[in-house]
Amino acid sequence: MTETAAKEQTRLKDRIEALCIEMLDRGIQFGEALEQFEKTFIVEMVRRSGGNMIRASAALGIHRNTLSKRLVQYKVKKK
Repeated sequence: MTETAAKEQTRLKDRIEALCIEMLDRGIQFGEALEQFEKTFIVEMVRRSGGNMIRASAALGIHRNTLSKRLVQYKVKKK
């Protein structure tokens, strides 16, 4: 790992830690936090794949049917 990559990884860890602290301070429960993270992560991957469900599911490492179910669960419209 390059020095730059290591610094970026450290900054990301610091941002995640700060976000977790903020969420705990606001009383957000673990399940709610996980759900929001998963939804945001999935929606962003679908956007980056141009709405191509096969590419998005492959990049996420989940089956296409699982991705479709998650989008329905989170009430996300497919484009």
